[in-house]
Amino acid sequence: MKIKYAFKRYLIGRPLRSTEIGEQKLNKKKALAILSSDALSSVAYGPEQILIVLVTIGATAIWYSIPIAMGVLVLLAALILSYRQVIFAYPHGGGAYVVSKNNLGVNFGLIAGGSLLVDYILTVAVSVSAGTDAITSAFPTLHNHNVSIAIFFVVCITLLNLRGVTESASILAYPVYLFVVALVILIGVGLYNIFTGQVQPGLHTPIGTPVAGISLFLLLKAFASGSSALTGVEAISNAIPNFKDPAPNNAAKTLIAMGTLLAILFSGIVCLAYYYGITPVVEQTVVSQIAETIFGRNWMYYFIQGTTALILILAANTGYTAFPLLAVNLAKDKFIARMFTVRGDRLGYSNGIIILGLFSIILIIVFEGETEHLIPLYAIGVFIPFTLAQLGMMKKWIREKPKDWTSKLIINSLGALISLIVTVMFFLTKFLQVWPVLVFLPIIIYLFHSIHRHYEKIADQLRISPHEPAIPIEGNVIIVPVAGITRVVEKSLNYAKSLSAQQIIAVYVSFDREDEKKLEQKWDKWQTGVRLVTLHSQYRSIIQPLFKFMDTVEHKAKEFNYQVTVIIPQFIPKKGWHNILHNQSSLLIRAFLLFRTDLVVITVPYHLKE
Repeated sequence: MKIKYAFKRYLIGRPLRSTEIGEQKLNKKKALAILSSDALSSVAYGPEQILIVLVTIGATAIWYSIPIAMGVLVLLAALILSYRQVIFAYPHGGGAYVVSKNNLGVNFGLIAGGSLLVDYILTVAVSVSAGTDAITSAFPTLHNHNVSIAIFFVVCITLLNLRGVTESASILAYPVYLFVVALVILIGVGLYNIFTGQVQPGLHTPIGTPVAGISLFLLLKAFASGSSALTGVEAISNAIPNFKDPAPNNAAKTLIAMGTLLAILFSGIVCLAYYYGITPVVEQTVVSQIAETIFGRNWMYYFIQGTTALILILAANTGYTAFPLLAVNLAKDKFIARMFTVRGDRLGYSNGIIILGLFSIILIIVFEGETEHLIPLYAIGVFIPFTLAQLGMMKKWIREKPKDWTSKLIINSLGALISLIVTVMFFLTKFLQVWPVLVFLPIIIYLFHSIHRHYEKIADQLRISPHEPAIPIEGNVIIVPVAGITRVVEKSLNYAKSLSAQQIIAVYVSFDREDEKKLEQKWDKWQTGVRLVTLHSQYRSIIQPLFKFMDTVEHKAKEFNYQVTVIIPQFIPKKGWHNILHNQSSLLIRAFLLFRTDLVVITVPYHLKE
C-alpha cells in the first residue's frame, strides 16, 4: 500500500485540503491559455476548410474566402457577445446546457448538454490525433505508431489535469502563447511583404472577379466549413467556477481576449492565403505552405510547425477543463452519475477527467488515430448547443425584459440565425459524416432520463413520511456461518453475544458425514453456549443449503417481527496476494447476500499477523 500511495503522489502530487480550493482558481492569463487552446488551434485548419470547398470550382474562386471569412467573424462576434451575456446571466457556469434547460425546457437542455459532452470527447481524440499526425509527418518513421503516440499524449494530459487546474495551466500556457507569437510573426511579416510590394499581384485573383459555377449553396457550404474554427468558443462560459473572483468579470474579459486573438489569427491566415495564392494540397497544410513561402525551410518555419503541432495536441485540454464542469451540472440535476460531483485529491473533478481520457482513448483506438472525418461531427456537436443557447437567451430577454434588453435580443437573434444556418448547412452538405448525431443524441437523452428516473425512485423509497408509522423490531436472530473451530469463528461468536439477540445459531455446511460428526463432537466440548446446526450438501455447494436454511429462519422470524442478522467471519491476510491462496467463501456468501432484501449482513474481520 505504501508503494502504491507513493506512486500516486508522484503522479498527481500531494492531496490538497478543501480550504485550498481558492488557490486552484485561474487568473486571466492562465485561463486564456487553458480555455482558448481549442478555439485558437482551429486557426490551423479552419481557413483551410474554406479553401478546400472553394477550390472545387477553381483557383479563381479563392477570392470568395475574404467575404466568407468576414461572415465567420460576424458569427464569432455574435457568439462572443452572446456568451458574454451568458456569463453574467449564469455566473455559476453550465453554458449552453443551463441556458437551454432554464429557458427552453429540460429536453433542449439535455440536447445541448449531451452534444457538448460528446463534443469534448471528440475534441480530445481529434486534437491529439491531428497533433500526432503533424509530428509523424515530420518524422515519417513514426507513422506506424500513430495510435500509441496519441494514447501516450492523452495519458500525459490526463495525468497533468489530475494534478490540478493551476498546475496544468502553468505548464500548458507556454506552448499556447508560443503558438500565438509564432502566428503573429507569420502574419506580421506576411502583411509587411504585401504592403511593401514584395508579393506579386498575379498570385491572386482580384476580389470581385466573376467565377463560373459558383452558387449560393457552395458559398454557404464553405461558410459552414470555415465555421469549424469557432469550436471551443463556449468553453469559458462552462468553466466560470474555475476563475478567480470576481469570476464572471474575469471570465468575460478572458472571453473577449480569446475572441480578439481568434479573429486576428483567423483573418490573418485567410488574407495571407489569398494574397500568396495558396491552394490546399494533401501533402501540406495551408499554414505550412504560407510559412514556407514567407520564410523558406528555415528555423522559423520549423518553429511555426512545431508550435502548431503542440497547440493541436494541447487543444484537448479545453475538453479536460470544460467536460468535468459540465458533468457536474448534469450530475447535480441527477441526469448522470453523482460520482462526477466528487472532487479528487487535487480538488479537481477527477472522475470526469478520467472518464474523458478513457473514452478519448477508446475513440482513438476504434478509428486507429485517423479521426479527420470526425471533424464535421465535432463541429456540429458545438453548433447545436450554440443555436439552442442563443434561442434560450432570446426567450430569457423577451420574458424578463431587463434594461437594454432589445440590444441584447438583437445580438442573440443574429447569433441564433447564423448558428442555425450553419447547423442546417452541415446537415445538407455533410450528411454522410454528421448523421450519427441523429442516432446518439436520442440515445444519450434516453439514458439521461433513465438515470434521472432511477434517482427519483431511490429518493421516493428513502424519503421518510410522517404519515407512515414506524414498525419496531421486537428482537434479533443471528446466524453465523462457520467453517470450523478457529480464532476467526471465536471472535465472531463473541461479537454476536455482545449484541442483544433472542437466538444465535452457528451453521456449518458439510460435504462429508465424518467431518460433520467430528465438528459436532468438538463443538460440544468447546461449550460456547451457541447452538450449532449442521447442513449436509450432497452437491458440494455452500450457498444452496445455507440460503435454504436462512429462508426458513427468516420466515419464522417474521411471525414475531424479529430481524435476522448474518455475521460472516473473515480472516484478512497480512499481504494482499495471500488472498489467492484461500477459498474466499466469506466473500462469496456476502456477495450473494447483497441481493437478499431483509437480511442485515455484518462482516467480522480477523487480521492475521503473518
